[in-house]
Amino acid sequence: RSERPNLLVLDLMLPGSDGLDVTRALRQDPATRKLPIIMLTARVEEADRLIGLELGADDYMTKPFSPRELVARVRAVLRRSEGDSASLGVIRVDALSIDLERRSVRRDGELIELTATEFDLLAVLAREPGRPFTRAQLLDMVYDASYAGYDRTVDAHIKNLRRKIEPDPPNPQYILTIYGVGYKFIE
Repeated sequence: RSERPNLLVLDLMLPGSDGLDVTRALRQDPATRKLPIIMLTARVEEADRLIGLELGADDYMTKPFSPRELVARVRAVLRRSEGDSASLGVIRVDALSIDLERRSVRRDGELIELTATEFDLLAVLAREPGRPFTRAQLLDMVYDASYAGYDRTVDAHIKNLRRKIEPDPPNPQYILTIYGVGYKFIE
């Protein structure tokens, strides 16, 4: 659960579980709702394919299949899902507006000045509302690989970010602390 995959290839015939139930659970969880899913199965009936797609699979393949076809379908699904996230552009939550392309943030229409690091942290969190991120994950996503600082650096940036974007910084409504884990953006 600490790592988020870019795509899930799911066999419907799981030992001790049903792939349809797994898909249903993934689609109900805000942290995995938009995770692309390709279903694999030996079930060839149209009704089975329709149920899989209706439950939220992005593609459905029946066995046997060639590895090249699977790779092509993975690439196609990833292209489609990346297009969805790239087109978001502006994230709005209540009075807060985050423009990812212009790298600007406004609250109640007023521009808020953020450092590059503060904006990057906010963008990472806001792109996946409800998903908890550890400090280590945030460091990896915001800083380059040569950074050798402390994970508490994230805490300092979050504190500054809250002071700038939250209406009541001691009682944050946008960036929430998940004790023992890290931070998440409100759903």
